[in-house]
Amino acid sequence: MTVLRTLLSRAIPRAIVPAAVAKPRFFSGSLAARSAEISTTEYDPSDLDRLQQLRNIGISAHIDSGKTTLTERILYYTGRIDQIHEVRGKDNVGAKMDSMELEREKGITIQSAATYTKWKDTNINIIDTPGHVDFTIEVERALRVLDSAVLVLCAVGGVQSQTITVDRQMKRYNIPRICFINKMDRAGANPFRIISQIKEKLRLNAAAVQLPIGAESNFNGVVDLVKMKAYYNEGNKGETIRVEEIPKDMADQVQEYRSKLIEALADVDDTIGDLFLNEEEPSNDQIFDAIRRNTISLKFTPIFMGSAYHNTGVQPLLDGVVNYLPCPHEVVNQALDTDKGEAIVNLSSKSSDPLVTLAFKLEEGRFGQLTYLRVYQGTLTRGAVITNVRTGKRVKVSRLVRMHSNEMEDVEAVGSGEICALFGIECASGDSFTDGASSYTMTSMYVPDPVISLSLEPKSKDTINFNKALQRFQREDPTFRCHVDSESKQIIISGMGELHLEIYVERMKREYGVECVTGKPLVAFRETITKSAPFNYTHKKQSGGSGQFGRVSGYIEPLDEVSEDGKTTVFEDKTVGMNIPHQFIPAIEKGFYEACEKGNLIGHPITKCRFVLEDGLAHVVDSSEIAFRLAAIGAFRDTYSKCNPIILEPIMEVSVTGPAEYQGAIIGLLNKRKGTIEDSEVRDEYIEIQARVPLNDMFGFSTDLRSITQGKGEYSMEYKEHAPVTMDVQKKLVDEYQRARAQALKR
Repeated sequence: MTVLRTLLSRAIPRAIVPAAVAKPRFFSGSLAARSAEISTTEYDPSDLDRLQQLRNIGISAHIDSGKTTLTERILYYTGRIDQIHEVRGKDNVGAKMDSMELEREKGITIQSAATYTKWKDTNINIIDTPGHVDFTIEVERALRVLDSAVLVLCAVGGVQSQTITVDRQMKRYNIPRICFINKMDRAGANPFRIISQIKEKLRLNAAAVQLPIGAESNFNGVVDLVKMKAYYNEGNKGETIRVEEIPKDMADQVQEYRSKLIEALADVDDTIGDLFLNEEEPSNDQIFDAIRRNTISLKFTPIFMGSAYHNTGVQPLLDGVVNYLPCPHEVVNQALDTDKGEAIVNLSSKSSDPLVTLAFKLEEGRFGQLTYLRVYQGTLTRGAVITNVRTGKRVKVSRLVRMHSNEMEDVEAVGSGEICALFGIECASGDSFTDGASSYTMTSMYVPDPVISLSLEPKSKDTINFNKALQRFQREDPTFRCHVDSESKQIIISGMGELHLEIYVERMKREYGVECVTGKPLVAFRETITKSAPFNYTHKKQSGGSGQFGRVSGYIEPLDEVSEDGKTTVFEDKTVGMNIPHQFIPAIEKGFYEACEKGNLIGHPITKCRFVLEDGLAHVVDSSEIAFRLAAIGAFRDTYSKCNPIILEPIMEVSVTGPAEYQGAIIGLLNKRKGTIEDSEVRDEYIEIQARVPLNDMFGFSTDLRSITQGKGEYSMEYKEHAPVTMDVQKKLVDEYQRARAQALKR
C-alpha cells in the first residue's frame, strides 16, 4: 500500500483542459471565409485531390440506437470485412468494432474504436463511439478530432437523453452532421415524429432528404428526395442496390416532403431562397449543392432513414457522407502559438506545411502505449523526430500504423487530415506534437468532473499489478481518477457512474489478474459559502532561531458566476504598497487553493468561492513563503464557518422509459427518491418520464425499477449540476463525517 500511495502521489501528466475551461477548436471564421482562403491557397494538385477524397466521421447516438451495427454494415458494404457479425450474435464473434471481451459479453461499446475504409473513390476514417453516458469522454475526444459526424436515432425511441448530450458535444466542437433514423423495421417506427423531435428538442434546421418505402415489417427501401429515385436493397445481406422510379402511391407524399426540404434550405441559403421567392423550382443539382453548403456551415442537417440490422438504407447513407459532409480542408481548424502569447493561428491542412498533430486517445497496446493522433497540418513519417509542445521533449517515431479496430497496418507516412497511431511515445491525452518548426498547440477537449466514487482494495497482495492497472486506467481515461484518502487511508476511485467503475474493476480482474473489493459508493459532494465575511489572521511561530510570521487581511465571498477561465475558486490580490512583499503573494494564493481542497463540513472540495487579499504584514527576518501559505490556510479555515457554508450534491437528469400501465408506480418511485418530475410523454404503449434526482438517492434504482415494471423499465441518467442539499440531509452528512473522523483519529 505504501508503494501505491507513492505512485498515486506522482501526478500523471494531463494536458486536458478542465471541464469549464475547454475551448472550441474553431475560434472564428465561417465557411465562406474558409472557402475564399482555400481558393487563394496554393495546394499541390495531388494533395488537394487526396483531401477532397477524404472524410473523417464519428458515429454517435444514445445507447442501443444501433451505432456499432451500422458501422459493421458500413465496413461490410465497403469491402473492409468479409462477414457481418452482430453485437449480441449467437456465433460468439461479436461486431468488429467491439474488440474487447467485455464489450462482446455485455453487448455495449465501452471504448471508441477507429477504423478506415473506402466507399467508391473516397477514403473514410470512422470512429465508433459508446452510447452510454458513463463513457462520454470517448465521444468527447472522438468529436474533438473529427471533421463531421453521423447522429443515429432510433425510429421508435427518437431523441433521448444521451442524444441531447451528444448533440451538445457536436455543437461544442462545431461538428457538421447528418442524422440517420435507424431501426425503421421496428414496431412503432415513426420517422416523422423523430424529425419533429430533432427540430424541437435539438433546435436544428433539419429536413428529410429521404422518405421510407413502407415501415415496420413492411419497410423495404427509401426514396431520395434530391435525385427523385427509389432505392431498394437486394441480396442476402442487402449488398445490391436496385434503383427504380418512385412508387406511384407515394407521389403526393414525396412532393410534400420535397417542398419541405426546399423550404428549409430557402431559410438559410440565398440561391434557393431567391428561387423560392420567385416561385421557381430548383434543379436537383441546385438542391444538392445547397444541402452540401449549408450542412458544412452548420445551417442545415439532412436526415436519412434505414435499418442497419436489416441491411436497408446504409449505402445511400454512405453516399450522403461523401456528398454532404466536409473534407478536412473545408473545416476551420486553429491552433495557439505558444511563442506569441497563445495567438490564434489558422492551420492550412497542407501536407507540405510544418507538422501539427494532436494526441487525442491513449491505449495500452501489445507493444507499449498506443497513441492515437490526428494530423492537422504537415506530414508525419516513420523515423521522423517530433516535439511534444507541452514538455519540449523530442521523440522518434519508430512505428506508425493505421487502426482497424484492434488490428493495425504499418504505414510509412500519414498526410494532413488523417488519423493514425504510433508506439513508444510517452505523452498525455491532449498533447500536441510538431516537427520543431513551430510551437503550435491545439486546444484540448472538454472533460467532465467525476460524479461517483468507490473505495477499492485488492483481495491479494499483488500490489504491483494493482498499481499498474490504476496508473494505466488514469492515463487512458481522464474521467477516471484515483487518490488515497488522507484520513481513512483508503484508495478511492472516481468516475462517471456505477457502470463506469464496475467496468474498470472487472478489467483489473481480467487483464491483470487482480480481484478487488469495493466499498460503498461515495458521491462527489461539494461545499460552498452563502455570505461574505472579513478576515484578519496572523500566523506566527517562534521556537528558537528564525521563526515564522505572516499576517493577511481581506474578505471571503461567494462566487456567483464561474470566471472567464473556468475556475470555480478565485484568488484576487488587491493589496496596495509593500506591507506584503510581492514575492509572497503566490504563496498566499497557493495556501488559499490548498484550503479549498477540503471543506470543514464533510471534507469535500470547496467551490464557488472568492478570496480577496487587501492587506497584511511581513517581518524582515521571520516572514517566508511557508509562513504566508500557512497564514492563508489559517485565515480561510478560521473564516469559513462565518460564511454560512452549505453542502452541494450532484443532481442527475434521469430519463425513465417503461410500459404506460406502470406510470403511477414509476412516478411514485422517483418521488420516493426526492425526484422532481419535469416532463412525461406517452408514446404508443410506453411512457417516457424526465426527472431531476439527487445522485445520492439513485443507488439501487435499477433494481427497484425492474421490480415494479416486471423487468420492462429502462433508465439513463447524466450529470446536470450541483445543488444545495436540504438541511436535514446536511446535518446527517456532517454527523457521519465527524463520526468517521473521530474513528480515524482513534486508529
